[in-house]
Amino acid sequence: MKIRYGNISDASMLFELGAKTFIDTFARDNTPENISLYMEGSFSREIQLNELSQPNIMFLIAELENQPVGYAKLRMNSHEESVKGTKVIEIERIYAAQEYIGRGGGKELMRACINEARRRGLDSVWLGVWEKNQRAIDFYTKWGFKEVGTHLFMLGNEPQRDFIMELELAWN
Repeated sequence: MKIRYGNISDASMLFELGAKTFIDTFARDNTPENISLYMEGSFSREIQLNELSQPNIMFLIAELENQPVGYAKLRMNSHEESVKGTKVIEIERIYAAQEYIGRGGGKELMRACINEARRRGLDSVWLGVWEKNQRAIDFYTKWGFKEVGTHLFMLGNEPQRDFIMELELAWN
């Protein structure tokens, strides 16, 4: 498994992989209308291209045999009231293609996210996770993330509750 930084040429791939992983993860528990509305505002080639050009956003791409199998989207200086850290990075998305879940992609992406935060001298990594996504909650808990609050996440027209989870980074 190789992790690399995303670049402008990854816009189409991120659109396709992001849409596929989002549908695979959330479609069975949400209405097609709300999935479609969310995807229209979050996953297009143009949106990905715009995000790839933002200085406060970075993508980490997981590849196996030069094929993308997952990615993480990180946002610098993204603040949430319940987060204790002062120099923070948000893991806005961390997705693996369904057929690669359990094969180390998520683990390598999470390690890369935490290493990126440490490399930048940050004191905290945080993320929001849907309260009904127990598999993801368990994954984050194994990495040391702790629930510190909640916030509202709009999936299309449906308000959903996300747990805010934070990993405080210790410096020796």
